[in-house]
Amino acid sequence: MSDSVFEARLNDCVRLAQNGGRPRFLGFLDEREADAARNTMKHLCFENYMLRGGHGDPERVVFGAFPDFMEPEEAAFPIAAVTARFRRCDSLSHRDFLGALLAQGIERETLGDILVEEGRCVFFVRSEMADFILSQVKKIGRVGVSLAPGMEMPLPAAGRFEDFSAVVASARLDCIVAAAAGTSREKAAELIRAGMVMLNHTEAGSVSAPVAQGDRLSVRGKGRYLLDRLGPVTKKGRLSIAGRKYS
Repeated sequence: MSDSVFEARLNDCVRLAQNGGRPRFLGFLDEREADAARNTMKHLCFENYMLRGGHGDPERVVFGAFPDFMEPEEAAFPIAAVTARFRRCDSLSHRDFLGALLAQGIERETLGDILVEEGRCVFFVRSEMADFILSQVKKIGRVGVSLAPGMEMPLPAAGRFEDFSAVVASARLDCIVAAAAGTSREKAAELIRAGMVMLNHTEAGSVSAPVAQGDRLSVRGKGRYLLDRLGPVTKKGRLSIAGRKYS
């Protein structure tokens, strides 16, 4: 959805929660939308909201606006967990589960994180979709799965990472993108100018934009990255960096 439509929906949630006397929810939201929601709430000076995804460190979250008289609480969120079990020898991925669920006509906005390991997947959905999924989904691709409501701890890891490190000329965006994505600085600049690079969930507008420790990068067709360390500076005046790529 466009930014203006998204902001209007957030405003509607706040208005309806304040006037209707009960919480209102939007999402699941991706990381960029979650950041936009926080910024919108700051602009509105509205603090009685929460962002929750069904587990401790979610990437996709539901936005909840609560009436002034009600303390925001996680238990109020319309989020359900579903566990899928399958043979450990069957290799299923996040993409396999997402594709199969979308093929059922389920909208992406109703799906949260999908956590996969050998033989088990735990995924999070809007509560109103849980019964439909439990009754309709019997296979993921060609692999038979058994679905059950709820989840068992510990959850599958939220993501796997590949470490990377490099020495770059500076903390400019084109230098960092080139090092993270394993490409030339010229190619990195082309990707940035083409609008294919996101810095902290926002389209990067300049090849010379500064990058800070802890920043997140997304390069279309290359992957997503988290910058863990900037520095120290080498004896030759170059900058050593380290980070992780989501695998």
